Amino acid sequence: MASPDGAQVPLQNLARFRSSSGAQDIARENGRRVISVGVFIRDRDMGSVVKDMKQRVAASVKLGEGDEIGWSGEFENQERAMKRLSWIVPLSIALIFLLLFDAFGSFKSALLIIANIPFALIGGILALWVTGIPVSVSAAVGFIALFGQAVLNGVVMVTYFNQLVLEGMPPEEAVIVGSMVRLRTVLMTALLAMLGLLPMALSRAIGSETQRPLAIVVIGGLITATALTLFVLPALYRLAALEAARQERRAAQEPAE
Repeated sequence: MASPDGAQVPLQNLARFRSSSGAQDIARENGRRVISVGVFIRDRDMGSVVKDMKQRVAASVKLGEGDEIGWSGEFENQERAMKRLSWIVPLSIALIFLLLFDAFGSFKSALLIIANIPFALIGGILALWVTGIPVSVSAAVGFIALFGQAVLNGVVMVTYFNQLVLEGMPPEEAVIVGSMVRLRTVLMTALLAMLGLLPMALSRAIGSETQRPLAIVVIGGLITATALTLFVLPALYRLAALEAARQERRAAQEPAE
């Protein structure tokens, strides 16, 4: 080190050096000191964990003047994604219904096909509960994909029912014949999706935490949606047809003005 008069002074004569442990860096954000704490979550959903942490921190941690606590990271990204999905999912269902109504020209047929969505929703939720997987963005995306597959099965069934009725077959017979004829088609469509996603559902490798919820939701939802589509949907179609026939007979018996 150079002195004011130009002489070189060894640094060891001015300071003592020793090895010790300490902070590797001092993080700052917007000119303020930042101390971050990382948390790894296991066997619980992120939303409930962060909610519990917020309550405990608010009850036990007293902040000094100028201090504040922020929650960010993957939780922040999930929160933003869930807010988007809260309006994307209803909008998707509404668009599906409008497309079905335009394709069939019948409110009854569109409503019967949309009824497959609750059938699929039951299986997806049960699959998550049985496997102990918390709800996440990946699972929410799986529900959207599941709704499309369930609607496809409903379209296959209702289209054939309508075709048989237009050919003169009674609705009671049409749902029986149509269910038997379309049984193979519905099963093949569902099995194709389930078997294709089975490796993702059984995976335990790196990255499986984002793949498994989606696959579990789709597989579980298709199991219930397929079963209910083959048994409940024909019954609903028959009830709707009987109600329509009853209304036609009532209208015919009313005296003309």
